[in-house]
Amino acid sequence: MREVARLAQVSQKTVSRVVNGEPYVSEQARDRVLRAARELGFRPNTAARALLQGRFRRIGVVSLGTALYGPASLLFALERAASAAGYSFSVVTTLDGQPSGIAHAIESLLNQGVDGIVLSEPIDEGEAAPLDPGVPILSFGRMPAVAPGTRALVTGADGVGGGMAATRHLLSLGHATVWHVAGPGRWWAARDRMEGWRKALREAGAPEPECVEGDWSPSSGYEAGLRLARTPGVTAVFAANDDMAIGVMRGLAEAGIAVPDQVSVVGYDDIPSAAYLSPPLTTVSQDFDTVAAHGLDLLAHQMEDPEAPAPTRDDPPARLVVRRSSGRPPRP
Repeated sequence: MREVARLAQVSQKTVSRVVNGEPYVSEQARDRVLRAARELGFRPNTAARALLQGRFRRIGVVSLGTALYGPASLLFALERAASAAGYSFSVVTTLDGQPSGIAHAIESLLNQGVDGIVLSEPIDEGEAAPLDPGVPILSFGRMPAVAPGTRALVTGADGVGGGMAATRHLLSLGHATVWHVAGPGRWWAARDRMEGWRKALREAGAPEPECVEGDWSPSSGYEAGLRLARTPGVTAVFAANDDMAIGVMRGLAEAGIAVPDQVSVVGYDDIPSAAYLSPPLTTVSQDFDTVAAHGLDLLAHQMEDPEAPAPTRDDPPARLVVRRSSGRPPRP
């Protein structure tokens, strides 16, 4: 750092401020420091800095490691938000179906040195010992059991509201009820969207059909579409994600049922291809960047200064995007 300061013609304190992302440095001085650092091949010693400051400037994320659009988009948004806030980012994946998976992943992150933990797509892992990370923990969904005194935060997109919006839209078009192709029952996101579907039906006094459970994949949606094509009275289907909605439409098409003339279909996530299907898919869109930025604000507040007033910004509601896969029910 002394060599960088000498080459940049600034004080060593200025170099320290630039390296640590602190304010009160002019853009001109910051540019000189960064140029000198590149020229000298300087890299901050993060271990030494952590010992001096008591902080690692690193956030650890526990992920299922899935390539599904929603979780993957949230993970990328979290990485962007962490980088913008001056934190590095470590991810550890946990295997679905292991009750101790989250605890093992958190232990791995703590061994790497992190200031906070994020659970990016939590699922119900059944009976497990309360988590005791010793650092603030943020869940984008429901929080598992934690030890007393843990600084636990919960945020995320409004899955219940999104499920209600999709179902209300179909009911408003005149459908007597709406069938639901749900995600895997252990996923909190799937449960929230199902809860929204049920709430909207009950609010309207509409019958509640038996739902069909899928696994988020187009193939499970396809099987559900074939099944629903054989079910009398089906005119509207809400699928818990777009991949399953695409499978539903394929299954209905193979059974000779036209979308939306005979059956309307609504998905969830607004994947990039949703607008280019035939017909374009009505779906529920989530603002992953805003959700991630809000969550990181909450976590950073707990990591940096828990005594200061907490951020009060609300998560953005899920937004219905109406396209041509939904329409009025066929005439009797």
